[in-house]
Amino acid sequence: MKDIIIIGGGPGGYESAIRGAQLGASVCLIENDEIGGTCLNRGCIPTKALCRNAEIVEILKQADAFGIELETFSLNVAKIQSRKQGIVKSLVEGIYQLLEANKIEIIKGFGTLKDANTVLVKTIDGVMEVKGKNIILATGSVPSSISVPGADLPGIVTSNELLEFDHIPKSMIVIGGGVVAIEFAGIFSSFGTAVTLLVRSEIIKFVDSDITKRLVTTLKRKGMDIQTKLSFKKIEKTESGQFRVTVDSKKGEAVYEADMLLMASGRESYTQGLGLENLGIVKGKKGIDVNENYQTNVPNIYAIGDVNGLWMLAHVASHHGIHAVEHIMGHKAHINHVVVPSCVFVMPEVATVGLTEEQVLASGKPYETNKFMFAANGKALALGEGEGLVKVIACEDKIVGVHIMGPHASDLIHEAALAINKGMGVADIANAIHAHPTLSEAFVEAVLGLRNEAIHQMPKKKR
Repeated sequence: MKDIIIIGGGPGGYESAIRGAQLGASVCLIENDEIGGTCLNRGCIPTKALCRNAEIVEILKQADAFGIELETFSLNVAKIQSRKQGIVKSLVEGIYQLLEANKIEIIKGFGTLKDANTVLVKTIDGVMEVKGKNIILATGSVPSSISVPGADLPGIVTSNELLEFDHIPKSMIVIGGGVVAIEFAGIFSSFGTAVTLLVRSEIIKFVDSDITKRLVTTLKRKGMDIQTKLSFKKIEKTESGQFRVTVDSKKGEAVYEADMLLMASGRESYTQGLGLENLGIVKGKKGIDVNENYQTNVPNIYAIGDVNGLWMLAHVASHHGIHAVEHIMGHKAHINHVVVPSCVFVMPEVATVGLTEEQVLASGKPYETNKFMFAANGKALALGEGEGLVKVIACEDKIVGVHIMGPHASDLIHEAALAINKGMGVADIANAIHAHPTLSEAFVEAVLGLRNEAIHQMPKKKR
């Protein structure tokens, strides 16, 4: 009997397995597809590879500003796909090596709960039983759709299918305003596709509105058509093979047509065939119900990552899994699951951690904010990426929220995450010397501006 059985080999699953082995547990990892799950194979990694292609295209478009004269350039889709697949293959192979080095048993098959200590695994050779003292469910999530006539028409793609594109479409409708929708809209817009983004409410709602307003303006300026606060009526296919989407908006009914339609309206936890009903495991609207240690109502069965619906982020799944394993092995978990950075890999990048101004305002607490523009940062201008800002929110001198739109926002956000996690204030950041010229200086200046002490920012008018 294993100490821990893990169903699902994505970031949450395989990192749980490795942490369990580090703590001396005997671990079995069950995965029906490829190790690495959605993140490595159909999500985070392949999309970031494509994002890099898009970034290079954007750089080439402004080559003249850098004194580089190019007559023309073209995209080789086959090479783009080959590069993407090579990155994925390398990382997946590396994870297999880590699992083997940690003596973790890997079973390729579909796992179903039989009872609290038994998993039935359907493999290509038949069905086998695996027994364990504890079970971690890490089955992730799958793309969801909207409930509207025509949403299931042949040819409509999700992110899974779009990743395998074999040509650059002339036009594309993207339905959705979340991270997946924004990232793919940005990628294909850079590739030359005429992109129309159709959103039920607002884009990336978890980000501070100062950021989203500027992002919408920037993307529209680059040629993207963004329509928000829509009610979807129907999806049809025209005689010419295009997709036609009919919506209601503030201005009345509107119709949009494009060669390709990406359904990116969100994701939902994946529990199909998992056998939750066999044990009476409770599932809520967003996912499997869990407590603070990610235990289900069956105490030795845990649910981590997307399948519990708390956060649809790979890095959160990893930390859920590590927390669960440490709890199983009698160790006190040391991870703060409240301070969670989130990133959107669009151009310019967006990253956020902590509270938005809207959330602080709703709490009724007194607060201060300051924004520092990348246009005043030397490194950003040298990169040719002076667009965007860093916004800092503080309550009683403690930093509670940081929101960034600009170059390398996904890298810069982690100093902010550390500051919020450790309850740091303005002095803590101001007293730490930051190298020059760097993008990180924008964060320091934004923090100093809370006290009207920013060096490269015009002084605020006294209230």
